[in-house]
Amino acid sequence: MLALSLLASTARAQTVPASPADTTLHKFQTPLGAARQPWYRGKLVRASIVPALLIGYGVSVYDDHGFYSSRRAQADLQRNFPTFSSHLDDYGQYAPYLELGAVLAFGVDGRNDRVNLALIVAKSELLMLGLVEITKRATHHLRPDGSDYRSFPSGHTSQAFLAASIVHTELRDKSQWYGVGAYAVATTVGAFRMLNNKHWESDVLAGAGYGILSAHLAYLSHRHRWGRHPADRPGVGLALPKPTKGEWQLSPTMLPGGGLGVCASWQAK
Repeated sequence: MLALSLLASTARAQTVPASPADTTLHKFQTPLGAARQPWYRGKLVRASIVPALLIGYGVSVYDDHGFYSSRRAQADLQRNFPTFSSHLDDYGQYAPYLELGAVLAFGVDGRNDRVNLALIVAKSELLMLGLVEITKRATHHLRPDGSDYRSFPSGHTSQAFLAASIVHTELRDKSQWYGVGAYAVATTVGAFRMLNNKHWESDVLAGAGYGILSAHLAYLSHRHRWGRHPADRPGVGLALPKPTKGEWQLSPTMLPGGGLGVCASWQAK
């Protein structure tokens, strides 16, 4: 009993209670204690570079402006494909989601669990739809076929690139080819919108930027409060510290006077 008392008091003196892991950190948040990065190397800046280039170039070729303007591009397409007509772009905009669902159904784990993935998709969609609708109303741009004044940007292209960005982010740790396939489908959707004479070149480029930006912002702002945190999944997410778990060990021992006893010890992992 004396040995047990001494061991227990020693374990209490040497053990410091560990605080539970903070699972409310932003997914891409810099861990505490890490060196502060310059603003131009921040995650928000890096996530906005590609969308900004796409949207910026789309604006630069608006109507008759730019090196290869939207009107010139559309004239070339109509001259070479005057009778082109297809509805594949109406369905292809959701094809990357079908790819993601099929891959997950076959047991491939994505970056997030199902609940958090659904929340990210919902946030991305709401953000993309809001940005596209506001821009369409603000620009009031006539479509190439003259059907209405909701041309800029392309909603179909935004939807396709949003879904492709989510596929790429969720599955890139498994294989980059998942993202390559999804982006190839999204690019085809944008090309079909121009071939169908529904959108200008500027609409498609800006739409791609809007879709990618919406997905990136949804991931950057997401807090993992539901389901399993990405750090709990092998090779995924931040390596957040976890609570220290101890281990009790019992072993027989000889007490003074030749009696038998039990020695209990506790060791932190």
